[in-house]
Amino acid sequence: MTRTRIAIAGAGYIGQAHIDVLLQSSTCELSAVVDPSPQAQALAAKAGVPLYKSLEELLDRDRPDGVVLATPNQFHVPHALLCMAAGLPMLLEKPVASTVAEGRALARQAEEHNARILIGHHRAHSPIMAKACEVVHSGALGRLVSVMGSAVFFKPDQYFSDAPWRSQPGAGPILLNMIHEVHNLRMLAGEVVAVQAFASNAVRNFQVEDTVAINLRFASGALGSFMLSDSAASPRSWEQTSQENKAYASYDDEDCYVIAGTNGSLSVPTMRLKTYPSAQDRSWWKPFEVGVVGMIRQDPLVHQMEHFGAVVRGEVEPLVSVQDGLANLRVTEAIAEAAKSGRVIEIEAQ
Repeated sequence: MTRTRIAIAGAGYIGQAHIDVLLQSSTCELSAVVDPSPQAQALAAKAGVPLYKSLEELLDRDRPDGVVLATPNQFHVPHALLCMAAGLPMLLEKPVASTVAEGRALARQAEEHNARILIGHHRAHSPIMAKACEVVHSGALGRLVSVMGSAVFFKPDQYFSDAPWRSQPGAGPILLNMIHEVHNLRMLAGEVVAVQAFASNAVRNFQVEDTVAINLRFASGALGSFMLSDSAASPRSWEQTSQENKAYASYDDEDCYVIAGTNGSLSVPTMRLKTYPSAQDRSWWKPFEVGVVGMIRQDPLVHQMEHFGAVVRGEVEPLVSVQDGLANLRVTEAIAEAAKSGRVIEIEAQ
């Protein structure tokens, strides 16, 4: 079998993760690394592939079957447009754009070019999330009532000293971290139609927030609450509970989401399920049937790359489309606006 040739543009943390996945893939192979930085040379040499300084040079000298755009956020749209003009399928890392306005423009171009674009919200490829969505959408919980979520963790001081921009406007956990959670929440509970939020920078005293309390209203009428902080010493985050990224310490007894309906609740990712035996005999005085939903834990980046290879080959449609990425960005931007203004922000349909 001829493997699908994939180039990686951007040799930072996530780009290196994609390189590692490609080096282990049986259906795709790393064809090149694109990055102007000096350290990229060593990465390309170790992987045994050529290094190009720009996407233009890559397209001129060694056109791959597809490309992963893991470049800095501000380059996502111009790099995507360049690849689109060349007819090159791409895995575009999140966020789809730096602003909703830019994302809308990109979405229009993608539709006009009939472009094959997968947006890199890798948790969409998580077997844990797939099983959680299966349970929720099966109706086992009854009508969805509430979603309680958290991404509460502690970023060390070095995280900010290594990259001072992370403490400046344009960064902060709303824009850097919450967009991952938004996609998970949309997968579990449907579209978010309104948000409100309180933000604080009382711990770090940076120009950006370190802690945010968020309320959400979903199109179904369900409500959600979410606690976000990068300054709280807690393991209640996806990274520290899912066990999907072995770089993080993990705790089997913690969850980061609880989804509750009129007949029961599901805790994720422990997958503890509590439901009433009878829909006609529900009460807080009655005991639940208690169980654990069977599921597997696997690296979603591996599944994402296999899926991208199939997108490149024209075998499937992207699981996470440009419109999906734009919806996630729209909610994230609304949370930031709500925290700044103190108002409830209604989110317009796409």
